[in-house]
Amino acid sequence: MSVAAAAPRLAGKVAVVTGGARGIGLGCARSLCKEGAKVVLADVDLAAAQRSVGELAAAGHTAAAVKCDVRLKADCEAAVKAAVTQWGKLDIMVANAGIVKAAPFLDMTEQDFDDVVSVNLKGVFLTCQAAARQMVAQKGADPQWGGGAIVTMSSVNAIMAIPTIAGYNASKGGVNGLTRCMSLALAPHGIRVNSVGPGSIATDVLASVATDEAARNRILSRTPLGRIGEPDEIGEVVAFLASDSSSYMTGQVLYVDGGRLALNYTV
Repeated sequence: MSVAAAAPRLAGKVAVVTGGARGIGLGCARSLCKEGAKVVLADVDLAAAQRSVGELAAAGHTAAAVKCDVRLKADCEAAVKAAVTQWGKLDIMVANAGIVKAAPFLDMTEQDFDDVVSVNLKGVFLTCQAAARQMVAQKGADPQWGGGAIVTMSSVNAIMAIPTIAGYNASKGGVNGLTRCMSLALAPHGIRVNSVGPGSIATDVLASVATDEAARNRILSRTPLGRIGEPDEIGEVVAFLASDSSSYMTGQVLYVDGGRLALNYTV
């Protein structure tokens, strides 16, 4: 007797992923697409987003690209509009875009601090507000619409400090607080809001830090599973939080860190 394959958990859903052109954002887009979603890659680097759309299309997925600087309200609204124009609605927002700038605390410039907070925290606020307003409007127009899911991107560094990334630490701690706030504000509208906190993941940012074997060993020494995570491993958790598999979860931060927080050790 053959067993029918399970239907994709996100079939018929429409998503936007900010910072979706590469790294964790692209991993999220791949995972959402594998579960049946149509995905807009919203990224400040439009050419990179378009290349990634080509890769997704070659794998049989449906995706589109839009230029989006998450520091700008108009860009965030345009990213949401792109999804609605293309596919008629928005079900999922993944607020992933982020940057890091490192310097000793006493030497960090005001501009560097502002730059990081503007992208990592203000950008999450703007993208999620634009998404939530669209979702609330959909619910008002169609009471049968099933509700929305917002997933923000936190970090283990929201709670584990590194003295050379003050802006990043502060912004990701802010993301956790904002996630909880939004979960309460949007619950009456049928919108769930959760967050994912990655540990060390194989991205361009990590590659810029793990430049030699000694640096890589320092990273692995704080990771009990003994390896660096892959972007798609974050994407799989995001897809879970975007799906009905997590229908009774809101206001939560799930840390995907290879055991780093359990070890509670910073190098």
